[in-house]
Amino acid sequence: MREKNYFSKNIRVLLHGILMGTANKIPGISGGLVALALGFYEELIDSLKKFNKKALKHLITFNFKEFFSFVNGNFLVLILSGIVISYFSTSKILEILLINYELYVWSSFFGLVIGTIFHLRSLINIKKWNNIFFIFIGALIGVIISLMNPAQENDNIYFVFLCGIVSVSGMILPGLSGSFILMLMGNYVLLLVDSVNALYDSLNELLLGDFSKINTSERINYFKVLAVFTLGSVTGLISLSKILSYLLSRFNQICNSLIFGFIIGSLGVIWPWKSKFSFESGNKIIRYVPELNSQTVYAVLFILIGMFTVIILSKYERR
Repeated sequence: MREKNYFSKNIRVLLHGILMGTANKIPGISGGLVALALGFYEELIDSLKKFNKKALKHLITFNFKEFFSFVNGNFLVLILSGIVISYFSTSKILEILLINYELYVWSSFFGLVIGTIFHLRSLINIKKWNNIFFIFIGALIGVIISLMNPAQENDNIYFVFLCGIVSVSGMILPGLSGSFILMLMGNYVLLLVDSVNALYDSLNELLLGDFSKINTSERINYFKVLAVFTLGSVTGLISLSKILSYLLSRFNQICNSLIFGFIIGSLGVIWPWKSKFSFESGNKIIRYVPELNSQTVYAVLFILIGMFTVIILSKYERR
């Protein structure tokens, strides 16, 4: 019976990791919010914070069993395995949806971000003037970014490493979507769709014995980008867990107010109705108000679905 309970617990933790990883890939939903809702957020942060001098000492002295036990290794391995599984599965689904239903995908993302705004509003004391001030500062930063075009896709390894650090912020800071930040940085599709799919396709081709595409320069570049992104993510996960844990415990309202304002100000970046035009200076994104037709009605419906997904999750978390 004990062995059966241990097995079922491991399966549950793995499923939690899959859900958290899926949330991290969807702009507007943070993995941290899912971790809070499912009740394993505190264990995750406590486990990550244990990567300290004592853990390093266990590693240096080759006491791997003590190291694994000290950092709650079984839990972390299962969570990270679930995240990896989700990245492969959702990246393929996202690729198909973006090709065939781009407007509806962006509408869903827009709704998820609006839902996040409602969630954060419940965490902030709006009557305090200093909170209002930081909301204004966050909104101003967001508006400045949204008036600019989102950054162009950039596969420079130093920038990709920085993207890895930033992308895990949503795991640690509930309400802040790492995928949303990657969109602002211009590397969402490169890092969370194209690179992951390139690795998936290569593994699949290896199993089938087809080596014709694996060694192409494009595939090799994707592998390099994904490896650097993963390294940045691990670095960010360990370092940010300590920094953000400290900031949230000391300056909780200020952090939430800044994020709240930033997300409001950045809504224009993921406005579903936009067109890209090519000019000599580069691509220019033009946002427009849609006409009232069946396509617009469906898009609004997807916005509402996205909104209520986050609102229901946040209510579940508070309960």
